[in-house]
Amino acid sequence: MASSTSHSSPPPTITEAPSQSSKQGLYPSLKFIIAHLKTLVPHQLSSENYPIWRNQIVKLFKANGFDKFLESSVFQDQENQDSNYTEHSWGFTDQNLVAALCSTISAPVLPYVMQLETTCEIWQALQTRFQSANRSKVMQLKNELHNIAMKNMSMQNYLTEVKKIVDNIASAGSSIDTEDIILHILNGLPPSYQSFKTTVRTMQSPLKLDNLYAMLISEEIHIQADSMRSATHQEPPTALYAYRGHG
Repeated sequence: MASSTSHSSPPPTITEAPSQSSKQGLYPSLKFIIAHLKTLVPHQLSSENYPIWRNQIVKLFKANGFDKFLESSVFQDQENQDSNYTEHSWGFTDQNLVAALCSTISAPVLPYVMQLETTCEIWQALQTRFQSANRSKVMQLKNELHNIAMKNMSMQNYLTEVKKIVDNIASAGSSIDTEDIILHILNGLPPSYQSFKTTVRTMQSPLKLDNLYAMLISEEIHIQADSMRSATHQEPPTALYAYRGHG
């Protein structure tokens, strides 16, 4: 009797089941944030740079899919039903983000958030602490821009001062309209620029700041040249009067 050949299948290989976090693909982006956040945000949060720091953190968290952790302290199944997060992985990820976030906060500011547990709590506490002070700073800077005057400065130095204030307003998280900047620049010019101011104010098309800067530098040269010619024409009569007086 022929013996039948039995083909037995190989025993099943026992493999470690992937963790919930690795199933969701959290580790690559989470490891990236943990490893590089401090490098990508080189200037630690202080009382002077909150708007810039905040902008950098928001962009990095959003790019890596962690912006929800800035908005909510707990996992809410209904709100996150379309995401890959579970309640367990939410807490795990949140605590790692807390550690990464704190690494970008300077020593003087850190005590204000040390007792807080979640990324969202830290985020909201910093926002409450710095936004009111930031609004006050913006108002002060806008008042400086409103009152700026050229006086004895050169045109280059005057425009540099204007740009410095505008840049500080932008770094404080606010903005100012181009037409308002032009208005403040014109208001700060001395009376010798009156005809120039009239020309700019009666222009039909909007004027770019770069073009205005070039026009002002050119106008300064023309005004200085006119002043020198005027002084030259006044010298001969004065010299003749002095000569006759001496004779």
